[in-house]
Amino acid sequence: MVMDPTHLPLQHPDYRYPESRNPYSQKIEKYRGVVFSNNETETLKGRWRAAVADGDSSPGRRLVVEIGCNAGHVIVEWAARDPGSAYVGLDWKFKPIFRAAEKAEKKGLKNILFFRAHADRIQHMFGPGEIDELCLYFPDPWAKKKQLKNRWLTAARLREVAPLLKMGGIFHIKTDHLGYFEWMEEAVKETSGLWEVLEHTRDLHAGNPRARELKMPEVTLFERLFIADGIKINSFRLKRIR
Repeated sequence: MVMDPTHLPLQHPDYRYPESRNPYSQKIEKYRGVVFSNNETETLKGRWRAAVADGDSSPGRRLVVEIGCNAGHVIVEWAARDPGSAYVGLDWKFKPIFRAAEKAEKKGLKNILFFRAHADRIQHMFGPGEIDELCLYFPDPWAKKKQLKNRWLTAARLREVAPLLKMGGIFHIKTDHLGYFEWMEEAVKETSGLWEVLEHTRDLHAGNPRARELKMPEVTLFERLFIADGIKINSFRLKRIR
């Protein structure tokens, strides 16, 4: 019996996303060529840098990927300020990706794409050494004991994404949840042969008297709220070394 590819494990190479009835799954068609959805996000593995800007895959052109880009609050501003680099925003939800593409269109940006897909399949989206910088900001902490298995950042994940970054590439992670950060600390220890820790802090904005004045894209939308509420921001900045 042949298994339905929509019922295969999410990380299986042959997995296929099921059809969605979300109205924004149709609306994002307006941005075809800028928004890639489901298994479309895996069609140009290893070639996304060129796809972002009409074939410009020059070695000096960085490719920056944000996991959980939401409605593009940060990555759209990054792309606007840095037209010489290529950007990809990845999120699971249709509506935020639609809104992010709207923002990019209004700014006339040509150096950014958006993926509506599950981050668990990132190894099928990008080729070896393709990414210069990977960002994961404020992922769901899945704080309850029975939810811990859902946490995205694990030692296994750090091993999985390391080959997707170029040698010396950066993985920047931020979270407001101390329990999740402690979990991340253990994951980083387990994979120390792959990563050099450039930054490790449990209070990213300590000593900054103007932290409450920071705006996007220096901070995320959630980060601004956390800072206003006096919540400390935990951060790792890792460099691929193997």
